[in-house]
Amino acid sequence: MTQFESGIKMIPYSVEKVYAKLSDLNNLESVKDKVPSEKISDFRFDTDSVSFNLSPVGNVSLKISERELNKCVKIEAVNSPIPVNLWMQVVPVDENECKFKVTARMELNPFVKGMVSKPIQEGLEKIADLIATINFD
Repeated sequence: MTQFESGIKMIPYSVEKVYAKLSDLNNLESVKDKVPSEKISDFRFDTDSVSFNLSPVGNVSLKISERELNKCVKIEAVNSPIPVNLWMQVVPVDENECKFKVTARMELNPFVKGMVSKPIQEGLEKIADLIATINFD
């Protein structure tokens, strides 16, 4: 497994508010307009899953596999050309601020890893930046 991690983002909301939003994938609908439509389209959301069309990969479905209250939401790919696991982690700084990061693990052979590592890392950073812009009230 190859692991990628976003940088740590500071979010000016309590860990409880951030976790509550992230643990219900319906809430990601609020940021879908900020995603480049030429890359990702046809979003569908519910509490435990999200699916979309990722160019040039095709349809991808992700579902929450585990929730750790006020700490972590684990997501796994259900429909993806490669096995992917994502973790959205939150850590309190104080009662009104927390740290956030996204971690991804995926099975990549050495040839593919060399070609896709940079775009995956950049994509993970964009995801973390996008999530950090959510209004968590």
